[in-house]
Parts: sequence; C-alpha cells; structure tokens
Amino acid sequence: MTLTLNWLFWLLGIVLLIVGGTIVMDREHPRRFTAGGFWLLYALIFLAGDRLPAEVVGVLVLAMALIAGLGGVTAAKPRVLALETRIASAKRLGNKLFVPALTIPVVTVVLTLAASHLVFGGTPLVDPKNVTLIGFGIGCVIALVIACLITRDSVGQSMKETRRLVDALSWAAVLPQMLGMLGLVFSDAGVGKAVAHVTTSWINMDARFVAVVVYCVGMALFTVIMGNGFAAFPVMTGGVGVPVLVGVFHVNPAMMAAIGMFSGYCGTLMTPMAANFNMVPAALLELPDKNAVIRVQVPTALGILVANIVLLNVFGF
Repeated sequence: MTLTLNWLFWLLGIVLLIVGGTIVMDREHPRRFTAGGFWLLYALIFLAGDRLPAEVVGVLVLAMALIAGLGGVTAAKPRVLALETRIASAKRLGNKLFVPALTIPVVTVVLTLAASHLVFGGTPLVDPKNVTLIGFGIGCVIALVIACLITRDSVGQSMKETRRLVDALSWAAVLPQMLGMLGLVFSDAGVGKAVAHVTTSWINMDARFVAVVVYCVGMALFTVIMGNGFAAFPVMTGGVGVPVLVGVFHVNPAMMAAIGMFSGYCGTLMTPMAANFNMVPAALLELPDKNAVIRVQVPTALGILVANIVLLNVFGF
C-alpha cells in the first residue's frame, strides 16, 4: 500500500468534520449553524472532492464564500484555562514544549530524503509525486502523539484546541487554498498573457536587470493584491518569467521559481489580504492597531525584496 496525498485530505476532512460538528452542537455559539455549516462544507470538499463533479465543488466553494461574506463565520467566546493554570503548566513543561514543533520539520526532511529507499515488493511506501507534503502530514501526526505524551493530555483535548483555533482564525483559515486556486483560474483565463503584453508594451525589457526587477516586484505586488504568493506565481511566471527571463535571457528556471516565490512572500508581509498571516495574529494578540503586524514587517519585506533582485540578477544566469 502506498501512502498518497488523499490519505492526508481524508484525515483533514475528518478533523474539520469534528470541528464543524462541535460548533453546530454548541448552543452558546452566536452563529453555530452557519459557522458549523461552513466547516462541514469544507470537510466535504476534503473527504469527497476527488469523487464529486467539479461543478459541485465549485458550488460548495461559492456557498462557503456566501456564508463568510454575510458574516456567518464568527467565533464563540473561547473557553480557556485560567492564566495561572497555563503559566504553571508552561513552567512544568519548560523547553519540552518545543519538541512537537521541531518534530514536524525533522520528520518532513527525513522522510523526504529516505522516501526513495522505502520501497517494499516494488511498491513505494510514500507516493513519490508528493513526498514532501506527505512527510509534512506524517510529521504533524507524530507531533500530535508526542504532544499528548509530553502534556499527558488526550487527543480529544487536541480536538477542542483545534476547534478553538479554527474558530479564532475564522474564514481566513481557507484563504491559502482559495487564493492558490484563484491563481490557476487567472492563469487559465489568460491573465499571464495580458501581463506580458502590458509589461513589454510599456517597459523596455531588453535589459536583463529590468526584466528581473519587473518579475520580482511584480510577484510582490500581485501577492499584495491577491493575498497569496501561490496565486501570483502562475500569473507572473507565465507572463514574465517563462517568456522573458527563461526564453530570452536563459535564467536558471529553478532559481527563478524559488526567488520568485520568495519575492511573493515579501508581498505577503505587506498586505491585509493575507489575513491568516497579518490580521489574525493582531486579533489573537488583541492589538489596538489591526495593521500593527504589517507595519513592523514592511521594512524587512522591502529589504528582502531588494536582496532577491540582486541574487537573481547575479546568480540566476
């Protein structure tokens, strides 16, 4: 038997099913039916998305957007342990708290490197097409087990904490997947070709440095607009990266893709559209300025963007 990405989708679907069910059953939740329904729809997409017609999945996504747009996904009053109890627990556990968090990247790297050797009877244990993602998922499961052993708590408590965090993140939790899908829609709609036409018509792309600047800055700007580097990547890479940097200047495609995504992440640091990164932390920390996180990140983002331009121009060719 080969572990595929579908196994992780099903596991995530089960977790979302539990989250949605507990929200629906919570009589104190201000929007228990709409909020619970939102997460149940999301669970259905993970559990049966590959078996449902694309049109049905599209309707489910639109239904989720409608629920979120009408304010149907709100958080209940969090039920947390007393501050004194949490402080005492943190002191008791100490640095052991970092073990589960560090387990995830360690397991991911180990499985990624060892996957090619995990073949039994000619059948690979892990799907070679998605080794890293599957390793990441397995790492999360192992980290959960370790966390339960360290804290001497149950998996049921982890589900309660999952529900609390999902409630706090609200609809912003689905943004990465939705915006990544939006990028593919834009690409299929020909936005990349439109970007190529506009940039080559208004900007002199005969100079290599100019093309690099347009690509990196464009990745950052499109990410600012769409809120996700995965949404910006197919647009800018299809419009500028492949036809100009690869086709004309023969850039290293792997380096272009890596630095292009890194430039997109610079845009992530500077936009409220990346709500799951920038707005939710401000809300969880109860900061008086909802844009406080963005203000702190802007100088770092601009500095990294400049460094990306230099790196791609110097080492990418």
